[in-house]
Amino acid sequence: MTKPKILSTRPLFPAARAVLEQRFEVDYWTPAERITREELLKRVADKEGLVCLLTEKVDEELLGRAPKLRIAATVSVGYDNIDVAACTRHKVVATHTPGVLDHTTADFAWTLLMAIARRLLEGDAWMRSGTWPGWDLDQLVGGDVWGKTLGVLGFGRIGRGVARRALGFEMKVLYSDAVRAPEEVERELHAEFVDRDRLFRESDFISLHVPLLPDTRHLISHENLDKMKRTAFLVNTSRGPVVDEAALAEALENRKIAGAALDVYEHEPLVHPALLSRRDVILAPHIASASLDTRTKMAVMAANNVVAIFDGRRPPNSLNADPLGLK
Repeated sequence: MTKPKILSTRPLFPAARAVLEQRFEVDYWTPAERITREELLKRVADKEGLVCLLTEKVDEELLGRAPKLRIAATVSVGYDNIDVAACTRHKVVATHTPGVLDHTTADFAWTLLMAIARRLLEGDAWMRSGTWPGWDLDQLVGGDVWGKTLGVLGFGRIGRGVARRALGFEMKVLYSDAVRAPEEVERELHAEFVDRDRLFRESDFISLHVPLLPDTRHLISHENLDKMKRTAFLVNTSRGPVVDEAALAEALENRKIAGAALDVYEHEPLVHPALLSRRDVILAPHIASASLDTRTKMAVMAANNVVAIFDGRRPPNSLNADPLGLK
């Protein structure tokens, strides 16, 4: 019996490969460089399933070139790369991988928060340069974390995870979200629901955990940066375009805030050139979920989403099952 053909734009981890290879004929893109758009369109033409990353666009053009395609499974919680409406028109199920990366991403938000507050990367660079003269009183003095105010913009699973970790630092936690959390969650996390203006004005650290929507694009703008304390730090592990990078660079240059730590970028993989040479910015290469355990779970989840379609089941992480009438 002929196996359905699947294209995977990366080799994936062994556990995910095992899931796919039991059921499908899998075409893996294995070169170190990313698959080109031309190669992607050529290889997907005869495929019934696609396992892809955020870097591959699943749009009208691709869907038109892949008449047999039944599922596009991105190995990411974000799905900015997938035109879900176009998938629905072409009767292609779109899936993502939510949930499994929550703790790892919350951990990394704290990694960035601590590192930017305590100027860790500056210290590391100084030591490696061989020019550190030895201890002195005012060297690389940064900001305290313990007892400060943490503002969490976006209070979903990851935002709540970040707030939970703040309990150990006895921080005051303010949060803002389109929907207020249940009272029991607020009590458990010692978190206070506030409007965005108050959060910007009172927070010593602001950690971003919002989805990319029309009203969150450039949420970190000239206007909102002006509201922040001059001693405040910004951390972004959510979506790159939530931050207006030009506005952030200007705010840092004018010392309107103390520093920023970014894991995602407005025009990824490019970074605003004014941020590249700044010592008050940490630039991480989109690695908030990059633990071996978590990335493996993400890949396995994507593989299981593909299996579900060919088993006649609704994929557990579908973005458009309802419009397609999947049960």
